[in-house]
Amino acid sequence: MVERIRAGLEALGIPSPGAAATLSRYGELLIEKNKVMNLTAITEPDQVADLHFLDCAALLTIGGERAVSFRDKSLIDVGTGAGFPGLPLRILEPSLSLTLLDSLGKRVTWLEEVCSGLGLEDVRCIHARAEEQALLKGWRDAFDIATSRAVADLRLLCELCLPYVKVGGVFLAMKSTDCDQELSAAGRGIQLLGGRVQAAWDYTIPGTDVTHRVVVIEKTSPTPRGYPRRWAKIQKAPL
Repeated sequence: MVERIRAGLEALGIPSPGAAATLSRYGELLIEKNKVMNLTAITEPDQVADLHFLDCAALLTIGGERAVSFRDKSLIDVGTGAGFPGLPLRILEPSLSLTLLDSLGKRVTWLEEVCSGLGLEDVRCIHARAEEQALLKGWRDAFDIATSRAVADLRLLCELCLPYVKVGGVFLAMKSTDCDQELSAAGRGIQLLGGRVQAAWDYTIPGTDVTHRVVVIEKTSPTPRGYPRRWAKIQKAPL
């Protein structure tokens, strides 16, 4: 796995002294834990390398010269699951101040163990519901970057994630390349929540023919009070 990760990072143009070995160890921990906890449907080592680690790593390069800078930034990964994309990004960019947020306590406990085992003890692993945590003091309009790799409609993701982003920051939504209709439907809600679509970048994972898209949404004004709403309301009446 380590050589495949190293080759992929090289293809992406990402310097990776030691990072490939750390990511490989992370992959081993993921595969082992997945035997007793449902963390991922992807369990073959090469696919873990490609479809998890290199997919996440590509965020560091999207946009070419206009790429989003992660250096010395604060990032919250909403609905992080097994730690994607936040943890690979933190491994590849050590200056990143990372918060992993997930609603399932067992996953958060495992992520804490992984961070400790990888020597990443400065990563915050938070067990909470995204729509509730965003209402707490110190969390709203507080992060340079929010990310989500959750398989959910963009209208829902924007209401869960944009409230965390400070004005001038960005929300990076990892989506499939067939999300044009979804993106169009989310336009009104994005504007209401204080954002605007900056770009939608397609990228191909090195060593594969898999192409994904990241939607870059800039935070242009504070999210109005009242958002995010309760989860039942978000689901029943998406913005």
